[in-house]
Amino acid sequence: MGRFYFSTFSASMKHGIFIVIFSMVGGLYGQSVAKMGDVSNRYFEDQFYLGVTYNFVRNIPEGFKQQNLSYGLQAGVIKDIPLNSSGRTALGLGLGLALNNYYSNLIAAETSTGIRYSFADNIAGFQRSKIETHLIEVPLEFRWRNSTLEEYRFWRLYAGVKVAYVMGARSKSLIDGTKDGFYNKDIARFQYGPTINVGYNTFNIHLYYAISGLFKDEAKIANESIGFGPLRIGVIFYIL
Repeated sequence: MGRFYFSTFSASMKHGIFIVIFSMVGGLYGQSVAKMGDVSNRYFEDQFYLGVTYNFVRNIPEGFKQQNLSYGLQAGVIKDIPLNSSGRTALGLGLGLALNNYYSNLIAAETSTGIRYSFADNIAGFQRSKIETHLIEVPLEFRWRNSTLEEYRFWRLYAGVKVAYVMGARSKSLIDGTKDGFYNKDIARFQYGPTINVGYNTFNIHLYYAISGLFKDEAKIANESIGFGPLRIGVIFYIL
């Protein structure tokens, strides 16, 4: 009953957040169009962003191996706050959603005394295992770009931090064709770390380096903390 309630609540929350995000996108688009006719040099790069990453894992226990394609998806909006009259430096504050998957040989099993972790090296019929997280993200960026009021193709360097709240996390495995999955309470609720986005026009390189661990400190394998510090590298697209 508890799991059903959580799944229903989580789905409702995610639907609500998507509605808020896309409502904000509509408002920002209208705002940007209105400002295109402004005769001043001050302008706003309010943007909708989409990103895809490959998720590496640092600070891993001995015996851990990443497998398959560990990917991440992110989407949201950023409000631009110019810091000077030219608009070339600014702050960006955003709101978004993210999905991150980590495929590896780490298997999590739900027991009456908690969650037990093991490696799949000696498990016959092992096919794959992953950790899946759903997050609300709040990026904060210091933004530099060589754009102007009339120039919409420009170089940018956005550096900052991203704070995220894990709405839900699941451990899933496939062994001998049998699927198993459950809500993993060992995943830390809050994630945070610095980000860098650099590129030209719509196409940009994205880097996120987690300072926080993916797992809580009490999550262990062979009496060793699992740790896990995500490192996500990919591309991010900014759309006015």
